[in-house]
Amino acid sequence: MDNNDGCCSTHLIDGDGTFNISGIENFMKEVKLAECGLSYAVVSIMGPQSSGKSTLLNNLFRTNFREMDAFKGRSQTTKGIWMARCVGIEPCTLVMDLEGTDGRERGEDDTAFEKQSALFALAVSDIVLINMWCHDIGREQAANKPLLKTVFQVMMRLFSPRKTTLMFVIRDKTRTPLENLEPVLREDIQKIWDSVPKPQAHKDTPLSEFFNVEVVALSSYEEKEEQFKEQVANLRQRFFHSIAPGGLAGDRRAVVPASGFSFSAQQIWKIIKENKDLDLPAHKVMVATVRCEEIANEKCGSFLENEEWRELEAAVQSHQVPRFGKKLSTILDTYLSEYDVEATYFDEGVRTGKRKQLEEKLLQLVQPAYQLMLSHIRSGTLERFKEAFDEALNGGKGFAMAARHCSETFMSQFDEACADAIIDQANWDSSKLRDKLRRDMDAHVASVRVAKLSELTTVYETKLNEALSGPVEALLDGANDDTWPAIRKLLWRETETALSGFSSALSGFEMDEESKEKTLSKLRDYARGVVESKAKEEAGRVLIRMKDRFSTLFSHDSDSMPRVWTGKEDIRAITKTARSSSLKLLSVMAAVRLDDEADSIEKTLSLALVDSKGSASTNKSSPSVDPLASSTWDEVSATKTLITPVQCKSIWRQFKTETEYTVTQAIAVQEASRRNNNWLPPPWAIVAMIVLGFNEFMTLLRNPLYLGVIFVGFLLVKALWVQLDVSGEFRNGALPGLLSLSTKFLPTVMNLLKKLAEEGQRHGNTNTQQNPPLASKSFRSGASEYGGVSSSASSEVTSAENGTEYSSPVDDKVK
Repeated sequence: MDNNDGCCSTHLIDGDGTFNISGIENFMKEVKLAECGLSYAVVSIMGPQSSGKSTLLNNLFRTNFREMDAFKGRSQTTKGIWMARCVGIEPCTLVMDLEGTDGRERGEDDTAFEKQSALFALAVSDIVLINMWCHDIGREQAANKPLLKTVFQVMMRLFSPRKTTLMFVIRDKTRTPLENLEPVLREDIQKIWDSVPKPQAHKDTPLSEFFNVEVVALSSYEEKEEQFKEQVANLRQRFFHSIAPGGLAGDRRAVVPASGFSFSAQQIWKIIKENKDLDLPAHKVMVATVRCEEIANEKCGSFLENEEWRELEAAVQSHQVPRFGKKLSTILDTYLSEYDVEATYFDEGVRTGKRKQLEEKLLQLVQPAYQLMLSHIRSGTLERFKEAFDEALNGGKGFAMAARHCSETFMSQFDEACADAIIDQANWDSSKLRDKLRRDMDAHVASVRVAKLSELTTVYETKLNEALSGPVEALLDGANDDTWPAIRKLLWRETETALSGFSSALSGFEMDEESKEKTLSKLRDYARGVVESKAKEEAGRVLIRMKDRFSTLFSHDSDSMPRVWTGKEDIRAITKTARSSSLKLLSVMAAVRLDDEADSIEKTLSLALVDSKGSASTNKSSPSVDPLASSTWDEVSATKTLITPVQCKSIWRQFKTETEYTVTQAIAVQEASRRNNNWLPPPWAIVAMIVLGFNEFMTLLRNPLYLGVIFVGFLLVKALWVQLDVSGEFRNGALPGLLSLSTKFLPTVMNLLKKLAEEGQRHGNTNTQQNPPLASKSFRSGASEYGGVSSSASSEVTSAENGTEYSSPVDDKVK
């Protein structure tokens, strides 16, 4: 047992088939395998001799298996089966390096150990690496396919089936993509499984019940060492936690506990050694298989290097290539003919099978170019179809006729182009691509049809919107008994006009009657929706409309002139008329009436809101029920209701509240006007003054001097009245007027007396200088002059207060 660099290994089975019992026991103790329980995994590798198995394991698991010395030639390096523990991988992972198959040291007939070791690996391992060269894919012996076939059959017969992961490691990967290699391997493995005779219990069991198949590819270790190591490092990551769910061996079954691994391995090898009926194909068949595979690979490589094929492949990347099918068919036929010549003397069955594989591989290589060619044909045809279709529509051709003619023309062109691209060796069907082109054409026609119909519908919807919105708004603004009949008439007229033009425009689409009627019905519904939408919009502003109408009718007369409240107007009647008109507006806005169905909304509103007092007095004996205490109108559906009865009541209450101030102001203005225009006392007061003041009146007649005193007093009072602007002060109310007069009274009196004194002094000086003093003057003349002076003084006081100089005619006379 070796233990270097942290890697522990042992020679499990020697070249003679002897099981090393002591070696495995010491190995288990060294790696403490018994402590792992079920948390361990076993990996093995099998493949042809000198194929780099040990090199792969050493790089992948950091083991120390002996590798072949390339400078000494190709020879057997690993004899029997070696086992080692992988370094740095969790959980504990054991790896077995099997002796290479097809080695010259054992000879052609001594292959029993190869079969036994391979069967042992499949029985013990969770993951089996099958090492194979990339250029050997498809070869029976190199890919170990006959060996696997025998192993599958014997394993089901000898052991309880367990889930094993088969990982095919493709070495020295060429430019052929792994996506092209993997399906071939999986198909071959499935065929082997299907061909293996199975026990009755597993007759219908699928391969996936016993095996998980994985395929990986690695670059050449000698030519691309750095790339090889990088790929191996990535592959190494997949072996971490390999037994966890989703890992490489995550769904394994029948796992032996680690403590019993040694005994289990011994018993399995004992059973395999006692079995004698394993067999491999004859040597001649094997040689034919290998040689035909080599010839096929050589022709495949030559095809890939062919200059004509490269030019054709490069050209088809960018554009459609004329005579593509004929050119490519000629190239393929050349290489298939060369294969037939070189493989003539080999086994016919093998030769035919390998020729078929070569043909399939060549077709697999050219299929992307063929598909790209068809893609160019399809895309080019589709683009030309779109351009021609648009030109036909722009030229005024009917939609259905243009679509039908363009589709037929360009489908015919597609069929001709596909016939030119057909490869003789392939039996590929382009019907799917043809169907896709047909679907693309139909989809384009459908999208253009939808766009055109949508555009056409939008045009007529816009016309209807313009023709209905403004007039409906105007009709609802001037709501009266004829509003909804006028709206219905307008709707019918504009709808019929639009439907007539729309129906003519739809004729080019060749629609069936049902679809056409459905489209026209949508336009008809749209027109109705415009009216209903506008009605809902106006109903939302009904309170504003009501207030505007009330203000217009209340503040303007029948000639639309602003009212002047002189005291003669009947404000109650005007208010009632204005509110009734506003109520008419509310009743018109309360519901949509496009179906000419009678309703009692206006009557209900009038009885509940305007005539509520009269109806209440009439129905005193019976309990009153508020007709507006409801969310629906009688004889009106909920879908046609714009304003519910409860909302009407709320709106009317708010309307009355907000218009109450206008009415109050009008009444106040009217009362003030009446007070300003009537200064005489009431008639009964005049009669009382005459009766009670008869004696005083007679006294005045007997003594005229009293009349002069009264006259002078009148002039003084008149002057004070003018100076104080009594009527103006009392316009703002009695209390404000009294307060204002009380502050202005004394200054005004003092000012007035001062003016009188100045005028009297100036008048005396004038008489002294110009005229002799008069002996006597009549009392009337003196009084007149005094009155003139008073008037002048009054006028000058007023002017002085106003900040301007003013001289009255009386003052001029005095001067």
